Amino acid sequence: MMRLSARMRQPPGNPMPRAFVSVWIAAACLLAALSGCAHQSPPPDLPAAQQRHAAAPTEENTIWLGRRTAYLGRYEEALAIYTAGLARYPDSYRLYRHRGHRQISLRHFDAAIADFTRAAELMRGRPLEVEPDGIPNRLGQPLSTTQFNVWYHLGLAYYLKGDFVAAERAYMECLAVSDNADSVTATVDWLYMTYRRQGKNEAAAALLQRITPEMTVIENDAYLKRLRFYQGKLSADALLASTGTGEEADLTLATQGYGVANWHLVNGETARAIELLERVAASPHRSAFGTIAAEADLARLRAP
Repeated sequence: MMRLSARMRQPPGNPMPRAFVSVWIAAACLLAALSGCAHQSPPPDLPAAQQRHAAAPTEENTIWLGRRTAYLGRYEEALAIYTAGLARYPDSYRLYRHRGHRQISLRHFDAAIADFTRAAELMRGRPLEVEPDGIPNRLGQPLSTTQFNVWYHLGLAYYLKGDFVAAERAYMECLAVSDNADSVTATVDWLYMTYRRQGKNEAAAALLQRITPEMTVIENDAYLKRLRFYQGKLSADALLASTGTGEEADLTLATQGYGVANWHLVNGETARAIELLERVAASPHRSAFGTIAAEADLARLRAP
């Protein structure tokens, strides 16, 4: 999300139950209000998004209808919503950004690259634009921009396709618009893996110097832990350890397991990497970027 997906700041994988989403939104907004922090207005739930879109199919209302539909795992339907919106607003880089994200969810990597590339062309020269969260974070403050999300997801789409040279270019653009610790952490994580895939180990090591103990991360703690693992400050066992069971353990595997598997792969421990990639690919969190990346890696490793 940032990606963990990871960007609503939706945890990777299965969509949250609607009741839980509503409670989370209310709690996050209340916490922000009590703490005196500036925060965004509560985003619409699906019924409200449907009503607003029916009354006025504006660009914003189309985006929220597509986002809320996608959060329920209805990716094909969300894709159709964004496509219809682009017929009305063909120069909407925001609609291309959101459609591209769901192209990734559906494993349509070439289509995702096309959407994010078009979004990048359309947004060129525009000032950074904060993108509202579907589920506000604990501060109630959105931390990513449309520009960040376009470059971040374009890099991811290239990475998933196995075009690491193009992924590096996109992530360098993303790093240039990463304006807070959360954005930097997410970008550095994927760029580090992209460097390692190309054998650029010195560049990867230098990149890790951007991750310091003083960084305050609000959302991307999972990426921060992976980076500390790469720095040698956490063990693989500690990274994979889960304090819970069931869904929490599955989520830990989806988010952290891929990082460990990739580390084994780039360090020549292919058998160990494949074993862990298979576990990650079997995760019930189907929209997690780690899960999708594990599938893509296994497909390449098994190709004749």
